[in-house]
Amino acid sequence: MSFSKQVVRGVQSTMVARVVDIVANAVLMVILARFLLTPEEYGLLYVAISVVGIAGLFGTLGLPSSTARYVTEYGEAKGGQIPHILRKTAIYMIALGLVVTITLILTREWVANIVSEPGLEPLLVAGALYVLFQSFHKYLTSVFQGFNQISLSALLNAVSAVGRLIFAVILATIGFGAVGALLGYAIGFVLATVVGVWYIIRDFVPKYTPDEQMESGLTRRILEYSVPLTATRSATVLDKKVDTILVGAIAGAASASYYTIAKQVTDACIAPASSLGYTISPAFGEDKVGDRLEKAAELYEKSLEHVLVLYIPGAVGLFLVAEPMVLQVFGPAYEGAVPVVQIISAFVFANAVTRITSDGLDFLGRARERAIIKMTTAVANFFLNLLLIPQYGAVGAALATVVTHSIYAGTNVYIISRELPITFASIARTGVGIVVVSAGMAIVVLQLVPFVSGVISLLGVVMAGIICWAILSTVSGLFDVRQLVVFLQ
Repeated sequence: MSFSKQVVRGVQSTMVARVVDIVANAVLMVILARFLLTPEEYGLLYVAISVVGIAGLFGTLGLPSSTARYVTEYGEAKGGQIPHILRKTAIYMIALGLVVTITLILTREWVANIVSEPGLEPLLVAGALYVLFQSFHKYLTSVFQGFNQISLSALLNAVSAVGRLIFAVILATIGFGAVGALLGYAIGFVLATVVGVWYIIRDFVPKYTPDEQMESGLTRRILEYSVPLTATRSATVLDKKVDTILVGAIAGAASASYYTIAKQVTDACIAPASSLGYTISPAFGEDKVGDRLEKAAELYEKSLEHVLVLYIPGAVGLFLVAEPMVLQVFGPAYEGAVPVVQIISAFVFANAVTRITSDGLDFLGRARERAIIKMTTAVANFFLNLLLIPQYGAVGAALATVVTHSIYAGTNVYIISRELPITFASIARTGVGIVVVSAGMAIVVLQLVPFVSGVISLLGVVMAGIICWAILSTVSGLFDVRQLVVFLQ
């Protein structure tokens, strides 16, 4: 299969999985927030998920991404090393996961007191199972990415999403509340892990005949490369999780629910960028090894242009429909989330740029530089949260996220431009043009927003904005479906 067809197939697979994930998350979010949990319970659930997410750092470190990098590197020329790589790293992953799981159970009371949320303690017991199998899930999806089997990574993500939706709703409905919802999340990861292990045993174990012994120094190199990846992953998780914990601890569980809803809405918006970035990242490493830097640069330039075309108007549209969306979908109890969604809409664009850039840096061997920048911005985000949350609550956390993540996204683009011969003239022209298109779309949406009276009319306004964007983008030549198809062929 040609590389371009692999990209198309990978994007399609991850997009399908992301759509499944988005739909499952959206349905689960609405059911839990509007029908099964109070704002305080919903906020407490996601404070718990943030806490166990941080604990999960130590259950994976940087091993999944480091494993993926070396699976890619050894997959063609030295396939006999692949079984050794998988066996060694799997042992490390199991050991890390068990240690973190047991530690979380033993320290649950202490952690709940630190966060000033006594109600967290039973959630953290359920969270121990979440941590263990989320670690295995992360490892397996990374391994499949390293094999360039993006469709299998997508399958695991889809299984996890569907399992999460089904079991979280069932367990919360029958009376287990937030604890049941968190157990549902964990069960989703359990199901995905079972499917992933089955594919490894069926398709990949028989494919590679192991060499007599592992290459000297290979284990050390895998572990050494995992160090900067650990730093980057740590900073990423802290960046995503600490703010929710701080909002809950400082401003209360209800404010944490407002912030959580805003982050979930923006996360749902970046599906296309996530799919594209996840698919093209291994190609950067392959092109560097094959001395095809111009090809990698062209792929990145086109990807960035399409991100501009999609996400600048997307951020504008989200800002404009934030109020009716929150009130109609989640109900008046979540009115406090409106300004949070409006501010964090800018995060949509910055996050989309990051999604098509950051993973590629790891495959280009620039994990150390990315780790330094990520740690720096994560620390800055932490202190900005401490400064802004006491006065502005969830709005302050949103401001901190937008500022620090924008800096991180810009720095990622700079680093990749030092590695690949990227030309920014065409990208800049596209950016200017889409700002004009976004302004035209905004005028139309602003005229229609006052007429929103329910979910149906809200969807009508959103569709009107999308149609306006599509017409203006096509007429101006900024978005050409045929050109995109030709590029990928």
